[in-house]
Amino acid sequence: MAREIARIVGATKREEGYFEGGGYAVTWAFGHLVQLAMPDGYGIRGFVRDNLPVIPDSFTLIPRQVKAEKGYKPDSGVVAQIKTITRLFNDSEQIIVATDAGREGELIFRYLYHYIGCATPFVRLWISSLTDKAIRDGLRNLEAGSKYDNLYSVGRVQTPTLAMVCARYWENRRFTPEAFWQLHIATDGCDEGTVKFSSSEKWKEKESATELYNKVKSAGTATVTKAERKEKTEETPLLYDLTTLQKEANAKHGFTAEQTLEIAQKLYEKKLITYPRTGSRYIPEDVFAEIPKLLAFIGSLPEWKGKLQPKAVPTRRSLDGGKVTDHHALLVTGEKPLFLSKEDSTVYHMIAGRMLEAFSEKCVKDTATVTAECAGVEFVAKGSIIRQAGWRAVYGKENGEENNSQEETAAIPCWQEGDTLALKAASITEGKTKPKPLHTEATLLSAMETAGKEIEDDALRQAMKDCGIGTPATRASIIETLFKRGYMERCKKSLVPTEKGLALYSVVKAMRIADVAMTGEWEKELARIERGELPADDFRRKIEAYTREITSELLSCDKLFARRDSGCKCPKCGAGTMQFYGKVVRCDNAECGLPVFRLKANRTLSDDEIKNLLTDGHTKLLKGFKSKQGKSFDAVVAFDGDYNTVFVFPERKSKATSAKRRK
Repeated sequence: MAREIARIVGATKREEGYFEGGGYAVTWAFGHLVQLAMPDGYGIRGFVRDNLPVIPDSFTLIPRQVKAEKGYKPDSGVVAQIKTITRLFNDSEQIIVATDAGREGELIFRYLYHYIGCATPFVRLWISSLTDKAIRDGLRNLEAGSKYDNLYSVGRVQTPTLAMVCARYWENRRFTPEAFWQLHIATDGCDEGTVKFSSSEKWKEKESATELYNKVKSAGTATVTKAERKEKTEETPLLYDLTTLQKEANAKHGFTAEQTLEIAQKLYEKKLITYPRTGSRYIPEDVFAEIPKLLAFIGSLPEWKGKLQPKAVPTRRSLDGGKVTDHHALLVTGEKPLFLSKEDSTVYHMIAGRMLEAFSEKCVKDTATVTAECAGVEFVAKGSIIRQAGWRAVYGKENGEENNSQEETAAIPCWQEGDTLALKAASITEGKTKPKPLHTEATLLSAMETAGKEIEDDALRQAMKDCGIGTPATRASIIETLFKRGYMERCKKSLVPTEKGLALYSVVKAMRIADVAMTGEWEKELARIERGELPADDFRRKIEAYTREITSELLSCDKLFARRDSGCKCPKCGAGTMQFYGKVVRCDNAECGLPVFRLKANRTLSDDEIKNLLTDGHTKLLKGFKSKQGKSFDAVVAFDGDYNTVFVFPERKSKATSAKRRK
C-alpha cells in the first residue's frame, strides 16, 4: 500500500525505510512495531500466585520482541524502522495515518505514536479500496485524527469459543438416537406426475405404525381436508461481510476461515475488491450510485455472461448507510481479475456473484400445502412453482438452497376441500432422530457472530453483530490459535476438540472465563466506546474486576494447580523445593520461582528424569526426541549456567571430553 500511495503523491525516491518526493515522505510499519510489555517489564519474574493478576497502573510499550537464547529481545529490524519513523514524524508538519482502516490498523499507529512520544498533529486516510481513484478521493477528504480516538483493539477470545466447540461435541456424542416410523401415500398429480404425502405424525412404536399402515393401504382413497395456496416472496440475500464470506467459502468450498481472509486480503491488495475486514453487509447511498457500472463490469466477465438482466434497475435491500460502520459490504472494484489462482478466483467470483444476487429482483414462488385424511391418519403434501426466478437465476440449479426435495418443488393440482384422491401407493419408513452435528468452521463462525444464539435471519444476525465473539478481523485467528495450541483439530469439515481441549473445558465450563454471552456483551460495549457512547475508563474498570475474578477462580482450582513435592532442592537458589505442577516443575521460593518444563522436542520428561536433572544437573542419555524437521535424536538434557535446559550431544567415536550443546 505504501508503494501505491507514494506513486500517487509523487514520492518516487526510495530511501532506507521510506519513499520521498513531492513534499511527502511515505513510510510503513510491518505489523505491530510496538507491543505491550510482558510481566517482566514491570519487574515481575516467574510464576508467583501472589503477583496475579498483573494489572499495572499504566501499561508500558516496548519494541516488538523476538525469541533469543535467553528470553526475548527487541527485533533489530523493528528497532531500525522505529528510528526511521521517529525522525520522519518529528521532522514533519503533519502525519497522514494510512494504516488499515479498522481497530487493528488504528492500534498499530497509536501504539507507535505514543511510544515515540510524538506531538506532530495527524489526520486520517480512511478508505475501503486501494484503487487509484479511492486513494485520491481519500487524500482529498482527509479526516481529523481525533474522530478515531475511540477505536481500540480487543483481545482474542479463545476460551468461550472452545467452550462452544466442546459443548456441541458432548451434545453430539451423548445423544441417544430414537427410532420412529412414518407413513406415506402417493396419488396422481399434474401432467402424469405423482404427488407424495407424508403423515403429520411420527410413531415411536412400530406396531402402532404398522397397524395404521395396513388400514391406510386397504382404504384406497384419501379425502382433502384443507388446501392452501400462497404467493411466497424470497428477499435477495444481503451482500457479503467477511464472516458471511468465510462461512459460505467453508460450507461450499471447504476453505478455512483464515484461508478465506488471506485470499480476500490478497485480492484487496491487488485492488480487485474493497476492504475485506468489514462487519457490515450494507452500502451507503454514494457507493450505491456506482453499482450499475460495477454490475455491468461483472456482466462482461465470461463467468457471468448472460446473468445480468439488461436495463435492470438494482434493487435497494443492501442499501442502508445507517448500518455501515467502519466499512461497507464487500464489493468488486471494477479492476480486471487477471492471472488469479483457482482459490483466489473462487473467492473473487463468490463476491461478484453475490453482488449480482443482491441487486437482482426478489424470487417469487407459488406455494401449495394440502392436508388429506386417510383411515384416520392426517397426511400433508407441499409443493412450489417458481413464478419469477429473480436472484435465484444467478446460480440457478447450482444454488444448493434450490435443490430441495421433490415434494417441495412438485406442482400440486388445484384440489379443494372435500375432494377424494385415489391412492397409487402407500409405504411405511423407519427413521432415527439425529443429534446436532459437530461444529464446522461455518457453523462456529455463525455461533461466534451471535454469541451462541441460533439465528437464521440475515437481518437479525446483522442487528446482533455488536454482541458477537471477536470481530470479523479476529475470528479466523481465534479459531486458528485453538488449532495451533492443540485444543481442537479438523476431521474433514468437522471441528473436534482434542483430549487437551476437553480437559480444559471440564475445568472451566462453569467459570466466568468461558461465559459466551458475557464475551458478546464486551463486544457490544467496545462498539459503544467506538461511537463515543461509553467512556473507555468505565469499560476498563469492569475488565479489571473481571480479570481479578477469573484469576481467583482459576487459582483456586485444584485440577489446574494441584502440586506434588519432588523432594529435590532448587538447584538455583538452594532455599526452595521444586514442586511438580503438571507440565512444569517450579521452585516454591517466591524470590526464585525457577521453572523447568517437562516437554522438550516433542518428548515429555518423566518424574525420575526430572529428579536426575535437578540433583545431578543433567539426565542420562535419553531417546525419543524429535527435531522441528521431524527427525528423531538422542540427547542428554542439562542445565546451562543460567539454569536454562539445553541438549548435550556426547561426541561419538572420540576420546575428547567436550560435548556439543544446543537449546
